[in-house]
Amino acid sequence: MKICGVDDAGRGSMLGPLVIAGISINKNQIKKLSALGVKDSKKLTPKTREDLFGKIISLVDSYYVQKISPSSIDKSVKKNELNHLEAKYMAKVITKLDADTSYVDSCDVNPQRFGKEISMLSNNKKIRSYHHADSKFLVVSAASIIAKVTRDRALEKIRKKYAVGSGYPSDPKTISFVKKFYQSQKTMPIFVRKSWKPTQKIVNSIQD
Repeated sequence: MKICGVDDAGRGSMLGPLVIAGISINKNQIKKLSALGVKDSKKLTPKTREDLFGKIISLVDSYYVQKISPSSIDKSVKKNELNHLEAKYMAKVITKLDADTSYVDSCDVNPQRFGKEISMLSNNKKIRSYHHADSKFLVVSAASIIAKVTRDRALEKIRKKYAVGSGYPSDPKTISFVKKFYQSQKTMPIFVRKSWKPTQKIVNSIQD
């Protein structure tokens, strides 16, 4: 019996892609993920995540990663459909991995509704949708590591050219970069999410 785990990384960030990753593994192999030291990616250091990335890929039957661009995110936010966008991409990953049961980390306040939407979008696949699934199920923890490392690598490419900080609105370095860039260029870089409230606040403060 093949089990799939799916998670995202970078949903709350002001910049860079939103990454959706999934892994599939035979049910009787799941305990080997625990032996590797797999747990929710947020509880691991960047170095540990990088080390586990290769080990997870070697162990699992298959994995699949989708990167959602800031422009796609902006289009969905404008229509108030960010959860739908994430459900659509999770369904793509689940369809590709074709497991018997898939566990997903729900971004919707209603996990059951989110699971039903993914099921409909993935030809009625069996979906188990939970809040904090990345800390409850090893298959989702493994997917969270793949997603986070992919997202970190994407951000590292941006950092080679720009001092963007963590990319999150709580980081003064990120806010400072976006503000200075907009002030000098009168436009946002393509890797910044223009629909994000902190981004719009910067635009409005400079225009006023």
